[in-house]
Amino acid sequence: MSSIISKKVAGHTYYYLVESARVGGQPRIVSQRYLGKASDIEAAMAGAQVLPERTRHLGFGDLASALSVLGRLHLREIVDAVVGPRRDDTTASVGTYLELMVANRVVAPCSKLAFSDWWQKTAGDRLVKLPLAALDHRKFWDAMDRLSPADLQEIHRRIVAAMLEHYDIDVSGLVLDMTNVVTYVDSANERNTIAKRGHSKQKRHDLRIVGLSLIVTRDGAIPVASHAYSGNRPDVTQFATALSALRRQFPGTDDQLTVVFDAGMDSADNLALVKDLDLCFVGSVPPSLHPDLLAVARKDYGTVDEQALPGVVAFETEQVILGRVLRVVVTHSQEFHRQQSRGFDQTLAKAAGLLSDLARRLAGGQSRRGRKAVEAEIDQICAPRWVKRVLSVELAGSTPKDMALDFTIDANERAILEEEIFGKRVLITDRFDWTTAEVITAYRSQWEVEAGFRQLKDHDYIAVAPMFHWTDQKIAVHLFSCVLALSVLRLMTRDVRRAGLSMSTGEIMRELAGLQETVLVYPSTGGRPRVRRVLTEMTPTQERLFEIFNLQALAPRS
Repeated sequence: MSSIISKKVAGHTYYYLVESARVGGQPRIVSQRYLGKASDIEAAMAGAQVLPERTRHLGFGDLASALSVLGRLHLREIVDAVVGPRRDDTTASVGTYLELMVANRVVAPCSKLAFSDWWQKTAGDRLVKLPLAALDHRKFWDAMDRLSPADLQEIHRRIVAAMLEHYDIDVSGLVLDMTNVVTYVDSANERNTIAKRGHSKQKRHDLRIVGLSLIVTRDGAIPVASHAYSGNRPDVTQFATALSALRRQFPGTDDQLTVVFDAGMDSADNLALVKDLDLCFVGSVPPSLHPDLLAVARKDYGTVDEQALPGVVAFETEQVILGRVLRVVVTHSQEFHRQQSRGFDQTLAKAAGLLSDLARRLAGGQSRRGRKAVEAEIDQICAPRWVKRVLSVELAGSTPKDMALDFTIDANERAILEEEIFGKRVLITDRFDWTTAEVITAYRSQWEVEAGFRQLKDHDYIAVAPMFHWTDQKIAVHLFSCVLALSVLRLMTRDVRRAGLSMSTGEIMRELAGLQETVLVYPSTGGRPRVRRVLTEMTPTQERLFEIFNLQALAPRS
């Protein structure tokens, strides 16, 4: 048996490594090795090299950044203040579970069933102290069940207030739009009232869908209001609900809010509602409904701002539109003109090709349909916008044997269309104090909310669809967590760009995902193995992101 003993000689302590054994039935030292003084042993150990037995690499940068933003917004504390403290029969509060759900949507969206496996591949066990049993998918479902629609509204109101407090977001300009999200709710499920058959914008007409309205700021495209609605309801019917949700978020702002929306939302009732809610607006109307405005000669248009809006000219007037005297800004954009012209040429070529095929079938006697059926096919081919105006189609005969089809493209009408409509928009607003450039720029900001919808449906981050939840309540909580995740991603992107880095959201998340935490497990000298955690080497970009999101506060210390 080995042991270390000390001997004191002339006031100094010396250490020896001795081996003991029984000799003649008595314990005796059978070998002795001199180690030196304590300082000698310390110096020897300093030069020793102990290698780890194994290592583990865990996700750190992306998860820590998301949790950093959520911590700054006080999501956990807000939820627990609204819902109530943790129950005695639960291992974590509702706020903790919602924070984990949102962080997962930001970093690597997965089902609640797969959450535990994902979590164990990250540094989450160090960042959020929870037993593994707390990550069971049923625990998440129980937490979701405690969030009522009223709770979600109040939580979002407080979260938006926290955003404005900590991030200094300008909310004077807001953009409204609507989309829908596919679900896997069974067609025979009559208990679900929100997932309905409707016009799916993802072309999944085989699935039930849920509508979602979103209002985002022009400053960073941060969601400030949202609501879910039945998938079979037209978007325009939800305009009032969307604006009411917005006004709940900002019940008494000093500066008047301005909401931007597209032509699909304009109606006399909607404009009256905007006025009743003490909001301003920038919208548009279909140019074809205002031929007098389209007839204005191009020479009467003036340059707006060649640097901010290159190739854009406009003129202004005031007109009674939808029952109100409004400021009207008619714009023409060279780039928009080229896009419309190119797109129409493709549509026209497709229609001409289909008509040629139909003419060949009729000429070859391959059709057995009557005249009404052929006319219906022609109407369908010529249904796209402006096609009937340019294509002149003649169908002769009344029976399948004698019917003949001929068509021509009216070049003169095509030229008139090019001059009259292409590249033009008719904008309407009640902001008489804004410059022309401000009105046009505000209307163009609709791409912000459209980009938000694309981000929500991105499979790498957030992945709002398809939804496997089948109750109205859980669908509402799922959409709510996805909107919060979009807020986190937008705030992260805003912070990075304000720090001077020109990076997309995807680039930011990929750089952060490359910043990992390495766990070094050393051999045991008795008891549990010794563990040390260190971060992987950082690139210059990762170092900047590390600083921007203050990850030093969440980095391992041993």
